[in-house]
Amino acid sequence: MCGIVGYVGPQDALSVVVEGLRRLEYRGYDSAGIAIVSDTGIHTRKKAGKLVNLEDELRADPLPTSHTGIGHTRWATHGAPNDVNAHPHVSDDGTIAVIHNGIIENFAVLRDALIEDGVKLRSETDTEIVAHLLAAQMLQTPDLADSMRAVCRRLTGAFTLVAVHSTTPDVVIAARRNSPLVVGRGQGENFLASDVAAFIAHTRHAIELGQDQIVELTPDSITITDFFGKEVDVVEYEVTWDASAAEKGGYELFMLKEIAEQPKAIADTLLGRIDAQGRVSLDELNLSEQELKSIDKIIITACGTAYHAGLIAKYAIEHWTRIPCEVELASEFRYRDPILNANTLVIAISQSGETMDTLMALRYARLQGSKVLAICNSNGSTIPRESDGVIYTHAGPEIAVASTKAFLTQIVAMYLFAMYLAQV
Repeated sequence: MCGIVGYVGPQDALSVVVEGLRRLEYRGYDSAGIAIVSDTGIHTRKKAGKLVNLEDELRADPLPTSHTGIGHTRWATHGAPNDVNAHPHVSDDGTIAVIHNGIIENFAVLRDALIEDGVKLRSETDTEIVAHLLAAQMLQTPDLADSMRAVCRRLTGAFTLVAVHSTTPDVVIAARRNSPLVVGRGQGENFLASDVAAFIAHTRHAIELGQDQIVELTPDSITITDFFGKEVDVVEYEVTWDASAAEKGGYELFMLKEIAEQPKAIADTLLGRIDAQGRVSLDELNLSEQELKSIDKIIITACGTAYHAGLIAKYAIEHWTRIPCEVELASEFRYRDPILNANTLVIAISQSGETMDTLMALRYARLQGSKVLAICNSNGSTIPRESDGVIYTHAGPEIAVASTKAFLTQIVAMYLFAMYLAQV
């Protein structure tokens, strides 16, 4: 998954964005790039390989001072991992720079139409077409946010898009559909990123964007609308961990640090959930006793490590509740036409809350009338927001690819739910 960072405010944008990209390196990537907006226009630098290659390029060919910038680490989907295909991508007239996470499914049709209109594409990516579409749209609607809304309505697929324009050096625009994007609210400065880890050193105040929403950032304002320009209600939350929690803390590897953090993560997940009488209390569950009593089948759906947590939880659920429980890979769930009804509870497990296959399974289950419970480590992420209820694990950030504390706290949360259901 690509890493995205955006900043607007009084600090040096280059420093803030590069620092944010460094905090997202754990996601894996094959190239990195940055765009800043200065008094002389948009300036970009991008290099294949690790972030250090980009930093070397920035030292060899410095950028002018700027207070607005966007940055990107790419995991290639369309086009080879090279300098040309790295983000940002710039419009023909050089006024717009765009970065992107996700896949634009109808990009081939849009690309062909641009070529017919005489646009010369420099890369093999689906992202570049957005820069050209925005430039063309700006001729009709010369406001970047309005143009982004119009372009997004033409796109299909999953995407987070972030754009800046040379004529509005204190504005960053971003759009989200089926791809993570979170906004950080600061004092006289604002941030956005694909993960709060990118800006946690600057602010703990975060807003998770909803489906098909656009955000416009200036140093002093955050405006969020849908793809048709209607302002939407937003929920702001506070990130409970700080920048030091995402650092190695003296350990040689993140994985060693996270193994050592397992006892605290388990204790934090249990905290406040067992009352003085020894009964389980799940205030955030948001499912009534009547709804729980009506359950006659449970299906756990997840991917990777979370799927294995579900396999373990199945034994506890069936043992304590005597309700049949199945465990399904989320990537296969909706394709095999599962038997679901209003008395089926689907449990979606995801550390990040943004696992696309799990999210699609969740949406399929809700369309069939089933209730959905999320087990998640990321407050405000998409899967908990779209579920009927949620049990948050409190593992804190997990950087290592091999899951440790997140896996254990998922099991703990599932055991808590099994005991709670047995109480009803």
